[in-house]
Amino acid sequence: MKTIYCISGLGADERAFSRLQIAPGFQLKVIPWLQPLPKETISEYALRMSQPIVEKDPILIGLSFGGILCTEIAKLIPVEKIIIVSSIKTTEELPGWMKAVALLKLNKILPLRSTKLTAPIQNRMLGVSEPLDIKVAEDYRKNADPVYVNWAVDQVLNWKNAWVHPAIYHIHGDNDKMFPIKNTSPTYIIKDAGHFMIMNRAGEVSELINKILQPA
Repeated sequence: MKTIYCISGLGADERAFSRLQIAPGFQLKVIPWLQPLPKETISEYALRMSQPIVEKDPILIGLSFGGILCTEIAKLIPVEKIIIVSSIKTTEELPGWMKAVALLKLNKILPLRSTKLTAPIQNRMLGVSEPLDIKVAEDYRKNADPVYVNWAVDQVLNWKNAWVHPAIYHIHGDNDKMFPIKNTSPTYIIKDAGHFMIMNRAGEVSELINKILQPA
């Protein structure tokens, strides 16, 4: 049984991977988010996140911000494959609005907490509309630690990376509003899928992951 190490999206937990159906012979292990240390860099954080990985040449799956962490971990340890879902591979794939927010440091000025007014906008960005998915998204926002959220958002906005792992596979929805597909170059595209597709299009995401897991 080969373990696949999973890192969820910003503020999310193991539930993000709960609807995936992975082929026999593999098991998923979700690495929980750690509380960032004061002034910790993303590389330093990735080193701490890599500590639970005990398999040699592991396979990593990263969702959204978790995909960025997978790339950072792969800079530190040998990795067989990286599968990123609803994520980005390099700084160039960041959308223009995120680059503008980073340039103007708006995330340092404006509060990042969710409110009744901002929740519908956030749900739209995630691509959630079904009551169950909305409840999961709201639960993530409610329980996310503000120190972690502020740190993570800043890391995404200011991520500097041009390196692409030779065995990285990118699954993306063509209706992703968080990371619009026009800025990315995915390996596989799921039609009409949004940022939350690992849950609301889990069957199609699972099929592609299982395809990637097959020996070359």
